[in-house]
Amino acid sequence: MWVNDRDGIGMSDQERQDLADWFRLMALMCVRNSGLEAIHAGVHPVSRTGDFSDVTVVDADGRRIPWPEVSNFGDGEMRNLMRQVVNRLYTFHAKAADPDFQCILDRWMPVARGWDAPELDEVYLSAIEARRAAGNESSSVGATKGQAS
Repeated sequence: MWVNDRDGIGMSDQERQDLADWFRLMALMCVRNSGLEAIHAGVHPVSRTGDFSDVTVVDADGRRIPWPEVSNFGDGEMRNLMRQVVNRLYTFHAKAADPDFQCILDRWMPVARGWDAPELDEVYLSAIEARRAAGNESSSVGATKGQAS
């Protein structure tokens, strides 16, 4: 199932579509319907400027923190979310051939197909290439502050 070339050359249009559908379904079932819902469910502030520079949060110590600088997600919450996503991805793949699980996948697939088509993430690919060129192939890409643990 892994695409080994950067542009997906060698896949038929149907294979490319099936791969896109599969990954949208994984994103829906394993990432979107996860602890991210708790963040999404919160009250979103109103901004008159559009960039939220006019929004501040006042914490329990009375500090006024500009909205763009507020951390809405602590390290512990990030660690828990990453564990949940990894466990869901693992479960998704481990159960994908199970007929009962397949019925669930079939029910969610029309929703996933309604999402935007995936695209290669050029920033991610560039970061991987830069690390490879620097001789750091084993370094994690995208993880910071122990998020990969």
